[in-house]
Amino acid sequence: MGKSQQTFSKTEKEKKKIKKRKEKEAKKQERKENSNKGGNFEDMIAYVDADGNLTDTPPDPSQKVEVEADSIEIGVPKKEDMPEEDPQRNGKVSFFDHSKGFGFIIDSENNEKYFVHVTGLIDEIDENDKVTFELERGMKGMNAVRVKQQKTT
Repeated sequence: MGKSQQTFSKTEKEKKKIKKRKEKEAKKQERKENSNKGGNFEDMIAYVDADGNLTDTPPDPSQKVEVEADSIEIGVPKKEDMPEEDPQRNGKVSFFDHSKGFGFIIDSENNEKYFVHVTGLIDEIDENDKVTFELERGMKGMNAVRVKQQKTT
């Protein structure tokens, strides 16, 4: 007589597959039963209150505020509307590696760290030097460029 080709592990795998299939079917059926698709329209409406939060109760008509359409500004304000910012910034060199040619400057106004490369230097700098610099957008964020040592008096 020939030996059965069905081994123990094969039968176990087959049983697991069948069990998984049944569980999946049961979950699908449960989702179908609990689905609220086709519910009424009133259940789906959401309102925004005065604070900007979503609610299911309609707003009070007496609290309505009229807004002129001309007063709504869409988009970014033009450059001439924005206050002119001084491009020259002050800071302190927190780290500079001369062998690799890069370092970091900490802005004295907002304590942000900016990357500086040797190509953006005007004067030689070392760690803890007070410097003036300008910012330019680089590939990974803002970079300090046109870096000069501050004159100490």
